[in-house]
Amino acid sequence: MDSILKPTLSLLVKTYCPLAKPRIILGNVITAAGGFFLAAKGQIDVVLLLAMLIGIAFVIGSACVFNNYIDREHDKKMHRTKNRALATGQVHALRVLLHATLMVCLGLLTLYIFTNTLTTAIAAFGFLVYVFAYSFLKYKTVHATLIGSVAGAAPPVIGYCAVSNRLDISALIIFAIITLWQMPHFFAIAIYRFKEYANADVPLLPIKKGIFRTKVQMVIYAILYLFAVAALPIMRLTTWPFLIINGLIGLRWLYLCVIGFKAKSDPIWARQVFLFSLIVVTALCLSVPFTA
Repeated sequence: MDSILKPTLSLLVKTYCPLAKPRIILGNVITAAGGFFLAAKGQIDVVLLLAMLIGIAFVIGSACVFNNYIDREHDKKMHRTKNRALATGQVHALRVLLHATLMVCLGLLTLYIFTNTLTTAIAAFGFLVYVFAYSFLKYKTVHATLIGSVAGAAPPVIGYCAVSNRLDISALIIFAIITLWQMPHFFAIAIYRFKEYANADVPLLPIKKGIFRTKVQMVIYAILYLFAVAALPIMRLTTWPFLIINGLIGLRWLYLCVIGFKAKSDPIWARQVFLFSLIVVTALCLSVPFTA
């Protein structure tokens, strides 16, 4: 039992950190900070901000570890994931579950102590949707991408509610913005990694309904994203420079989605859309402190 409970520091760094998917944690921390800045309107409580970010990092990291546990058999079928520690059997599955449980408990406790009950409840909701809905349904339905986007849109709402302690129109708009942004983002990943997901029997939209239909939906979601972004200054929740900055970047993203219908190589085009989507969301969140 001791061998299960006491992993070495080297094992933690080399094995458990990748299972927590640091890049996903970073992306969600950025959107959470964006929501925080929107609610704070220039009055930044540094202690509250750091506590919220630490809490949400633990919760997201835990969700990713649980997701890796659930995916371990499918991961063996994909070149990108076949060397993950759980797929290769490098780590004990029980140890992984214990650490994931500890992480989510620490994260929720941090949020409860330093923020408020509403923020903690939203974090728990996002965690449950991701682990118990998305992680299982992604092998059963093409609609799992939308379910995953709902969970992925929780961090900015968490950041917002950490300051405001209320769900209002601002929280709903930023929830809609991040949900809509994620759809073309994830569809792009599904297209440029089409063969891997097909080999792993993951029923993503481009695999089950075709790449053309996926491109149509990417354009629709990109347009809806622009409308959602415009809602913030229209509702006087941000200033018009926010719309100018993010509108121009969003239009460039929409253009990249549209030209996909003439792309000579779908994987190359999809990767370009994916990479630019990272610029879109980063600009969105980092522009809030200066334009709210």
